[in-house]
Amino acid sequence: MLHDPSHREPAPVAEPVHLSPAERDILKRLGEQYAEISAHHSHAETADLWRDLNDLQSRRAMVWINEIPWHEMNVDDELTLRCEGRWARATEDKLRKTIYQWNHMRGDMVVNPWFECEKVIHSTDFGILEDTDVVKTDEENDIVSRHFKIQISEPEDIAKIKMPLVTHNQKATEYSFEAMNDVFSDILPVKLVGQTHIWFTPWDYLIRWWGIQEAMMDLIMRPQMVHDAVDRMVDAWMVELDQFVEQNLLSLDADNTRIGSGGYGYTRGLPGTDFDPEYVKPHNMWGCSNAQIFSEVSPQMHWDFAIEHDMRWLERWGLVYYGCCEPLAGKMEQLRRIPNLRKISCSPWNDTKKAIAEIGDEYVISRKPNPAVFAMENWDPDDARSQIRDFLDETGGNCHVELIMKDISTVSYKPQRLWEWADITMEEADRAAGR
Repeated sequence: MLHDPSHREPAPVAEPVHLSPAERDILKRLGEQYAEISAHHSHAETADLWRDLNDLQSRRAMVWINEIPWHEMNVDDELTLRCEGRWARATEDKLRKTIYQWNHMRGDMVVNPWFECEKVIHSTDFGILEDTDVVKTDEENDIVSRHFKIQISEPEDIAKIKMPLVTHNQKATEYSFEAMNDVFSDILPVKLVGQTHIWFTPWDYLIRWWGIQEAMMDLIMRPQMVHDAVDRMVDAWMVELDQFVEQNLLSLDADNTRIGSGGYGYTRGLPGTDFDPEYVKPHNMWGCSNAQIFSEVSPQMHWDFAIEHDMRWLERWGLVYYGCCEPLAGKMEQLRRIPNLRKISCSPWNDTKKAIAEIGDEYVISRKPNPAVFAMENWDPDDARSQIRDFLDETGGNCHVELIMKDISTVSYKPQRLWEWADITMEEADRAAGR
């Protein structure tokens, strides 16, 4: 994530990476395991299945798990970090999680035959940090309850939203790239990667500064103020994107990059014919947006206060994903106005039958099964299976579907529940496709 409304990332400092012999050994052994996984015969076929899905030629529903409660997942020390240095621990953590997910809850996962080194890019964000009271039920869990303290209450407060400044710390990138090549180049190639898919969500930020009830009331009481604030947020994101373009920091995402709140971005439609491999532009990539807080807002208000403002952003991208947790059934008239729309989120809070009927085979249905199945005192795999089967049966085999398990607050410290869900869902996807 480029920026987070809960905190401000400090500008990175360029420091050489020093690894102890023990750290080098740990990373090499994990790199060898990663390389073995990346050589698995299934990856090319799975990537093609994702392309078929995103090109609206799907052969079966695709399955992926994301937003995992990693603090509950450690079994037999598979996720226990043993490196000491910051860079080494971050690299070790990424490798261990990739290996773990492949071994236990694979779904339609694809692992690249190279290591990625991310460019060290920094944004100064939007000038306001959320001010909250936090309540936790689990000290180890990042998912908490928040009460937001109001920071935007009058029109003049909108000026608190600042235009971000993007910088690329080239020296820090060089140090990281050198370290990765030093450790891994005799195992697999190392590729530099810039900014890929961008999570664009103006309303996720605004409600943290405005207050949920206050913002919803102002849709009616002070609509011009709301329009001005959303415009300011879109301006900020556009300024940031322009800097990515000017500095040539964008990288393609039509691969195993997560798109929107859904699955992978594999497609034959991108990067398109207007493409310079040395200079990636937004029209070569996926865009996205959502307005999660608009769950109970009418279709017309959803258009007026969210989608219409987002159009300045959405029209810049080659393909578009829309939505997250907000139910979108009944809002297809508005969604169809989005240029290059390809995938639509279908959260468990939708009128499912209505959503399926409205979307049909025109777009990918990005279905989010309900993660509450993992939080029950007693795990019921039959219930989990029936939820997947009922949804797939409702589509009649005529829709393009991805099944994305996300927003997993807890698995009740029983990771095997998630492992079993992955197997069940793959079985149901094959059954529905007649395999």
